[in-house]
Amino acid sequence: MYHVKECIIVEGVYDKIKLSNFLDATIFVTDGFRIYHRKATIENLKKMAQEVGVVILTDSDSAGFRIRNYLKQMIPSEYVRHAYIPEIAGKERRKTRPGKEGILGVEGVSEDIILEALKKAGCTIDGTGQERKRAEITKADFVAAGISGGADSSQKRAKLAEKIGLPGKMSSNMLLDALNRLMSREEFFALCAELSGNGEEIK
Repeated sequence: MYHVKECIIVEGVYDKIKLSNFLDATIFVTDGFRIYHRKATIENLKKMAQEVGVVILTDSDSAGFRIRNYLKQMIPSEYVRHAYIPEIAGKERRKTRPGKEGILGVEGVSEDIILEALKKAGCTIDGTGQERKRAEITKADFVAAGISGGADSSQKRAKLAEKIGLPGKMSSNMLLDALNRLMSREEFFALCAELSGNGEEIK
């Protein structure tokens, strides 16, 4: 596990999941172009930039550069580093077809490529790359993903259970135990994002 001092800014939740598998870092998700309309979020990023610095790691397609350029205008340049991934043809595993420009995004490239991009950006990195103990899925994660505590939570839990071949009528505690035996916390949030249909956690 490599520790990165700077806050890493990525476009989507799948990018964050990818990085969380091998980086110990604060990772911020812009939710694509939604960042344009989140003034409070920009102010928080400015504060984070002044405290530890930020590194922008967006995809190398036109959309990624638009988001990068917007952030460049919003955050003082002395606190910003830029990490770039190469343009590699292909598609991410979870997708049925390549993106518009036919190149891999952050989630699709290897850990080595991402680490090298961060090093070239001048990030403060330490660690040996050793595995850390897997973080367990918690009841708080259920609430965050919208499958507990809401009016239609039971239906969403049933949908989640069905997706991975479990009975839909399992209680929250039973489902939590089963999920922790079957997948990592990162995989859980990825599945929730897939089931929500919009790249975000189930809500």
